[in-house]
Amino acid sequence: MSSFPASPRILKAGIVPLDPVTSAVLAQRMVVLQYNPDSLSRTLQVQAVGADGHDFSEALRLKGPAVETLKLEAEIDATDQLEQPEQNQAAVQNGIFPQLALLETLVYPSSGQLQANDAALAAGELEIIPIEAPLTLFVWSQARVLPVRITELSITEEAFDVSLNPIRAKVSLGMRVLSVDDLGFANKGGGLFMSYLQRKEQLAARGPGGTLAQLGLTGIP
Repeated sequence: MSSFPASPRILKAGIVPLDPVTSAVLAQRMVVLQYNPDSLSRTLQVQAVGADGHDFSEALRLKGPAVETLKLEAEIDATDQLEQPEQNQAAVQNGIFPQLALLETLVYPSSGQLQANDAALAAGELEIIPIEAPLTLFVWSQARVLPVRITELSITEEAFDVSLNPIRAKVSLGMRVLSVDDLGFANKGGGLFMSYLQRKEQLAARGPGGTLAQLGLTGIP
């Protein structure tokens, strides 16, 4: 937040994990990005029925929502905290290890879950159900609260303190938006996806549109 009292409050982007059963926010695992990324790359892959075949009657049909992928780069830096070590003992002792660990645990099952599965195998259980991860939401303003699966996490540590704790790093994060095709309509994430899609439709309705004359046409030939 700016030191000027009249400056607007700047919202942060982040990642919010939800309990897969209760949909409660797992606050201790929430990630709030220290600095908002300068850019957000989005790719939409159309899910067309006739994309891989030659059935012309199906050429305009869609199988479902486009598959949307997101990619961003964020920075994490403890330099400011280290200038005031008395007020920032965690940064002095660990650098940015806690922030990096918080991000990394989003793509790991917990140690408790792994041990429970190992115990079930040792007890002779024939079927071990894959571990269910929290429902992960990517938040980029109030208008974009998206259920996502993290597909890529790359961390480049760029500076270290005298104890080799990282104190500056760049994080590259890739995500795939989960739609109702992935989660269903009854799931909390499916409902959030539908809200996201409806918001797109509302914004599209406010677009300026156009005329054929702007394209140099008086009609469709």
